[in-house]
Amino acid sequence: MQSLLSGIRILDLSRVLAGPYGTLLLGDLGAEIIKIEDPKEGDPTRNITPKKVEGEDPYFLGLNRNKKSITLNLNSPPGKEIFYRLVKISDVVYDNYRPDVLPKLGVDYETLKEINPRMICCSISGFGHTGPLQNRPAYDLTLQAMGGAMSVTGEPGRVPVRLGLPMGDLAGGMFAAYAISAALLHREKTGEGLKIDLSLLDCQVSLLTYMAQYYFFNGIVPGPIGSGHQSIVPYQAFKTQDIWIVVAVFVEKFWSKFCKVLGLENIAADPRFDKNPKRLQNKAILVPILEEAILKWKGEDLLKRLDEEDVPAAPVNTLDRILSNPQILTRNMVVEVNHPKVGKFKSVGNPIKVSRFPQETFQPPPMLGQHNESIYRDLLGYSSADLQTWKKGGII
Repeated sequence: MQSLLSGIRILDLSRVLAGPYGTLLLGDLGAEIIKIEDPKEGDPTRNITPKKVEGEDPYFLGLNRNKKSITLNLNSPPGKEIFYRLVKISDVVYDNYRPDVLPKLGVDYETLKEINPRMICCSISGFGHTGPLQNRPAYDLTLQAMGGAMSVTGEPGRVPVRLGLPMGDLAGGMFAAYAISAALLHREKTGEGLKIDLSLLDCQVSLLTYMAQYYFFNGIVPGPIGSGHQSIVPYQAFKTQDIWIVVAVFVEKFWSKFCKVLGLENIAADPRFDKNPKRLQNKAILVPILEEAILKWKGEDLLKRLDEEDVPAAPVNTLDRILSNPQILTRNMVVEVNHPKVGKFKSVGNPIKVSRFPQETFQPPPMLGQHNESIYRDLLGYSSADLQTWKKGGII
């Protein structure tokens, strides 16, 4: 079945989270992803979770559907020769090595563009290929800390906390997927290959958006404000009798409706609270009034009334609640994948819905080296004897 990226072949040298998440997105759009793994251990996420399912790691299963796996030792001359043959017939080489590793392995853009001038190389690293930190290691936690995210996350006066989602890594995969898509469009128009240099720290700084802009204009360094907002009140989490909810009075038309639901019509036009700048100025007075009123309600009852008045509000869902939500199920954001060892298991779906390309059946995450024969023999034309020799020599 045709998809948006049908016919695009991506050689994926990445491991763990930041890289594989990007190729997960591209694979969902129809690209052929050939995951190149170490012959001995494969991607480290194959062995990261203490409790496996039929020998397969849930972490790996969640990041590697719609991919093929081959094993290849890039440190060996035969391994490099095989890889270069793949480069000749592929569109993208995708890695998340530190910059100094790429030339040593012979998989840097300067080397690969001589083999395939149309090649697009996308390298994700902690700090990019320039600057004094370029060869330092980086992980989600260190990136969130350095990039500013942890400084504005959590409650005032409490210990710094990271975002619950690993955005230090996930942002890199998302930026990579759209950068590669743009590079493919550029090549389609010009025939020119490109090098994409993605710094995970840069990605974190890009996500600062309006917070950085506030700082540039007023010079005030923001700190954590819990679930609240620097400029809008009320815009935060509130405790009901049984659950936590959030309310987002983002524009003035919601304020009077919100007050009406809570039976606080008397404060809707109060000169201290009638406009957002005043509510922001008097936040310390207003929020306790709202908290007391909201605590009288059952969560679902209040959410129903707010919905009837078209006031933006939502429950703070745990994973079990959101993954069984009718809206999510209707949108096919929980899908079934059929794995040869694990059997059928649920996974998170593809958020990109395209009119001409209905959602395809997801191919299961590959077992280590599962596609060695189909890639090496059927695609590249090597013999079964070659494969046996390479296997004995630790090349594949």
